[in-house]
Amino acid sequence: MQNDHPATSNAPKPDVRIVQLTGPTLDALARGDLAGANATSPVPLTAYLAGPDRRRLWERRSRQVAADPGSAAWVTGVIWDRQRESAVGTAGYHGPPDTAGMVEIGYAVDPAHRRRGYARAALESLLARAAREPRVHTVRVTISPGNTASYRLASQYGFVEVGEDRDDEDGLGIIYEIPATRS
Repeated sequence: MQNDHPATSNAPKPDVRIVQLTGPTLDALARGDLAGANATSPVPLTAYLAGPDRRRLWERRSRQVAADPGSAAWVTGVIWDRQRESAVGTAGYHGPPDTAGMVEIGYAVDPAHRRRGYARAALESLLARAAREPRVHTVRVTISPGNTASYRLASQYGFVEVGEDRDDEDGLGIIYEIPATRS
């Protein structure tokens, strides 16, 4: 999970929403096809979203939605700045709640838009949705040990360390969780 630092000015917090994408849009992004993605996307997408840094994410979400169309309402979407009417990053859950009621969140802000409060606004949006969903009991985030900015942001919302995970794609990650009702 990447994030930007809390806004350092007195500027108002960005007004964002997470825009969910359809299977065809996810498929086009997985291919790096920005024009094809924009042809089916509900909002205009940017080169960052179709770029190589996001490709693995879209490939994973495209396969996930193809296997389980109902997961499209949960998986990673676009952080949409309502005032600027622009896509500034990605945010969402790794999937619908599991059998224990856990959802894992993730987000990344386009480097051109970092340090403006977008990560915080996306995190708050994801936590608010989790709190509204009766099936969600726990919210999880996994953070790389060296990502102190993400750790600082998550800790401000009460996330506590519950373990660690290692995978071939992302390496070591520290797992943090909070009850959904606290969000």
